[in-house]
Amino acid sequence: MGRRNRQRERLAAPSTDYGDEAGGVLTLRGAMTPKTREAYRAELAGGLDREDAWQRAVEFLFERLAVRWTIAGVPLEGQRDLLARFRVATPAERAAVRDALRIHLAENFPELPAP
Repeated sequence: MGRRNRQRERLAAPSTDYGDEAGGVLTLRGAMTPKTREAYRAELAGGLDREDAWQRAVEFLFERLAVRWTIAGVPLEGQRDLLARFRVATPAERAAVRDALRIHLAENFPELPAP
C-alpha cells in the first residue's frame, strides 16, 4: 500500500462547550498558535480608540476560536457563517459570547488578557 493510500490521523484541537441562559451552546477551540496570540495582543492594544480596539479584539477571538454555535436549536459551523451570525447578534448574545471567551481564556490561555 502506497503512502498516498494510507489515511493519516489528523490532530484535532480540543474544544469546550459553553451554554448560555437562552439555551445556546458555543463551542470554542482549545488551541491557538503563538502568532495568533501576538495578533490578538496587537488587536487589544489598539490605537486611539480603546472601545473600538476592544470590539475588534472580541471579534478576532471569536473568529479564531469559535468552532460551532447552536442558537435556538440551529447549529452553525464554518468560519464565514459563524462570523456573519456574530456580527448580527443581539446584545444579549454578544454578552454571552464575551462571557464564554473570558472564561475560555482564563482556563486555556491564562497569559492572555481577557477582552
